[in-house]
Amino acid sequence: MRSFYSCKTSLFLIPTLFSFQVLADAKEASSHQLAPAAVHNSHEQNSQLDRAGDKHEDEHEHGDEVETITVSSTRVGRNVSDEPVRIEVINQEELEEKAMMRPGNISMLVAETGGVRVQTTSPALGSANIRLQGLYGRYTQLLNDGLALYGGQAASIGLLQIPPTDLARVEIIKGSASSLYGGSAMGGVINLVSRRPSDEAEGEVLFNFTSRDGQDVTTYLAAPVTDSLGVSLTAGGHHQSTQDLDDDGWIDMAGYERYTARPRLFWEGESGATLYATVGYMTENRQGGTLEGYPLPDGSFFEQSQDSERIDSGFIATGPLGDVLSWNVRGSAMVQNHDKQFGEDLDEDRHESYLLESTLSGYTDKSQWVVGLAMQSDRFESDYYPEFDYSFDVPGLFAQADYELNEQLSTSLSMRLDDHSEYGTQLSPRLSLLYRPEDWTVRASYGRGYFAPTPFVEEIEAAGLSRLAPLVNIEEETAITSSLDIGRQFDQLEANVTFFASNVEHVTELEAYASEIDGPLDRVRLVNAQGESRIYGSELMLRYKWNDFKVTASYLFLDATEYNATTDSRQDIKLTPKHSAGLVAMWEQHGKGRVGFEAYYTGTQRLAGNPYRSASEPYWHLGLLGEITLGQFSWFINAENLLNIRQTKEDPLVLPMRAADGQWTTDIWSRNDGFTVNAGVRMRF
Repeated sequence: MRSFYSCKTSLFLIPTLFSFQVLADAKEASSHQLAPAAVHNSHEQNSQLDRAGDKHEDEHEHGDEVETITVSSTRVGRNVSDEPVRIEVINQEELEEKAMMRPGNISMLVAETGGVRVQTTSPALGSANIRLQGLYGRYTQLLNDGLALYGGQAASIGLLQIPPTDLARVEIIKGSASSLYGGSAMGGVINLVSRRPSDEAEGEVLFNFTSRDGQDVTTYLAAPVTDSLGVSLTAGGHHQSTQDLDDDGWIDMAGYERYTARPRLFWEGESGATLYATVGYMTENRQGGTLEGYPLPDGSFFEQSQDSERIDSGFIATGPLGDVLSWNVRGSAMVQNHDKQFGEDLDEDRHESYLLESTLSGYTDKSQWVVGLAMQSDRFESDYYPEFDYSFDVPGLFAQADYELNEQLSTSLSMRLDDHSEYGTQLSPRLSLLYRPEDWTVRASYGRGYFAPTPFVEEIEAAGLSRLAPLVNIEEETAITSSLDIGRQFDQLEANVTFFASNVEHVTELEAYASEIDGPLDRVRLVNAQGESRIYGSELMLRYKWNDFKVTASYLFLDATEYNATTDSRQDIKLTPKHSAGLVAMWEQHGKGRVGFEAYYTGTQRLAGNPYRSASEPYWHLGLLGEITLGQFSWFINAENLLNIRQTKEDPLVLPMRAADGQWTTDIWSRNDGFTVNAGVRMRF
């Protein structure tokens, strides 16, 4: 294992020193400014570029703000208000707020969106995944500019290794999107859209410090190189020391040291052809488990650590074919190595993911369409547990057509046919309708999707492979999702309500068994659950704007149940609150500062494998944010968890004995960090 804190101080300064040097070079190159035409195309060129998932346009008017966003998460680029598919957009203003709260990763960006829950999957290492409308986190596809840069089936720890520094917006599709992106998007898609260089060089450096001995430094630099070429660079360093908040010898907040870098290139030719390319690098050492000298209840010590290294790359090339047709070729590759320790159990593994895709698209006055071919491959190899190695190759054929029936009614139909090397032929359709009578907006969607199981359900991500039996006779997981979304704008008030339902069959889950006759339950195997999981619910969102004030309120109701074969009855899905709500109030003046307050409520959740309780306590999370801008410097302070909510105040986190899957802790159902303050400065150039 590599030394966790080696060369910490000197390495932590490298991204900062490097960023100032690149910034100087970028300013020197700014005399060759990128023409506005290289960033903002004509209307026809915009349509072609947006189909590549590579373009957005924001227009602002002083006084009344008008925002036009061309989303890229669907296969045909359209204004978000014209999309039959419901897409929620987190804009750059909100991204800047969340980046001040947590500049090291994107977890807070999505956690405070209605219907989205970030669930901690490993209390030892702090890893988490994203659950959309109650569906399991492994069903959510995480993309960057429409590319699977984090893998076809991103590990839960990956969510904590992506900084938000260079994002322009985040687009979220809830419900099955397998018709658009294949089996990894059965629960939905989160697409991280990067910032584009403007016609002048620009730079940003952010320093952040927390009361829990955490530090972050992130940089963003962008500059034109020629009239048709622009480049950007994002780099960062992040450190968190281990924290044992209840003094029981178990690390409640994992320690880590992480460094990231991502250059991007944007090119556009005079004919309208475009090229986007990126390369990313990430290295992290993460440490959890017991502190030295503190034994567990059985007298043993349990160090848990994970060293990660990820290299990825991707490109999108587009071009016109006459007046109404365009072509698109995109590809991505990701290689990630892990060095893991779970007590005395060690593992070294390698994940690989590859994508190559080609499409042809066109439009008429009433319609837009796209057809394409894709080839996706996912690989996993373990040095210590080769019986779990897998290799998936998935060629696919897909198509999408959007048609405007009249001024009020439009529709979108997408279909994908995959030939999965392990799970056979899979057909994934989705139909969406948009109806806009006067000031109302009504959207309805129905879709079917599938998910290709791997050994890495949430519990195995947290505990490793040592106690898992080899997979036998596992079927693919399938889901049918539907939703009805109704919205209306009342002057300064925006209201939206969504009703949704999902039925999931063949859900994979762990089943405990005894490795010896009459022995304790000390091993687990992966099985397809009997019956189906049924998830019904509704979301309510209200947003009110008045001058410099904005208030957003949200409420989510979930009725999520699964079949229990032991009792022949249905039970709530664990760690799924029936009721949750949020309120965010913000005052902001551009160029001067902002003050914000947030309050989030999480209701009671069913717990499993917890000897201390069978149901969680409801709790509130309160936060305050303040920022003042003085010229190029913005100073900020943020207080999280004002009520000092912490799960270990209620019960111990450590179990009396090790669970059958290998974990030594209960699930995280509440906060685990207590009251925390972070503060820093953002410098723009």
